[in-house]
Amino acid sequence: MKIIATEKAPGAIGPYSQGYVVNGFVYTSGQIPVDPATGEVPEGITAQTERSCQNVGAVLEAAGVGFEQVFKTTCFLADMGDFAAFNEVYAKYFVSKPARSCVAVKTLPKGVLCEIEAIAAK
Repeated sequence: MKIIATEKAPGAIGPYSQGYVVNGFVYTSGQIPVDPATGEVPEGITAQTERSCQNVGAVLEAAGVGFEQVFKTTCFLADMGDFAAFNEVYAKYFVSKPARSCVAVKTLPKGVLCEIEAIAAK
C-alpha cells in the first residue's frame, strides 16, 4: 500500500489520507471544493464542482494516473436540485463515463455543495 500525498489538492482535515494505491488501483478520498493554495471555497455549484474535479485530478496525478483510468466515482450533493449543473461540469472531466453513484446528503464538510471520490486502475 502506498499513501498518495500532494500539495496540489487540499490536505486532509482529519485522520485520513488524500488517497492510496493498493494492488494496482487508486482510491481517492472525497475531494471537496477547497482551493489548496488559499483554503477558500468558491461560490455556487458550477465553480465548486470545477474545483472538486481539479482536486480529484491532482490526487490522481500524484498517483500517476489520470481521469481516463477512473472507472468508479461516488458523488455527494448537498442539494439534488444541483444535479444538472453538477453533471455539466463533471462530464468535462470524467469523459470515460465511469460507473457512478450520486447521492444527496444532509451536509458536507465546510458547508460545501459537492464532494467527489474516485477509484482508478493504475
